[in-house]
Amino acid sequence: MDTNALYQAVRNDAGASHFILQLIRAYRLDLALSIPVFLEYSDVLLRESTLQDLNLTREEINAILKFIAYVGKPIPIHFLMRPNLRDENDNMFVDLSFASNARYLIPQNIKDFTKRTELKFDQFKIITPAEFVRYWRQHHG
Repeated sequence: MDTNALYQAVRNDAGASHFILQLIRAYRLDLALSIPVFLEYSDVLLRESTLQDLNLTREEINAILKFIAYVGKPIPIHFLMRPNLRDENDNMFVDLSFASNARYLIPQNIKDFTKRTELKFDQFKIITPAEFVRYWRQHHG
């Protein structure tokens, strides 16, 4: 789950990203987590503009981050794929997906991971939160 998908999960409790977060919370879905990804989550969610947009306090966001740290599956990154995505911060999600043998990378915007990249991602599927929820409901009821 990229940072934008996590942001949307916190922002909208009726959206697909929030549904995915609830699956993670219920231990029905694993969330791979690396130190760089967790730091990215923290950086974005603790920004003043984010706090205002979400209408949450720093303490409430820290509680969410503690939850993510608790349920996330820690994955050490021993190599960097560096697919040279447009946003350098998106590269860490590809690195984590490879290192964790993830089946899915769930970004809010697929184009961030598929436009102008030199790598083909055959090991995992890049899928939006809405597409993942449709897949989940078809296969897991």
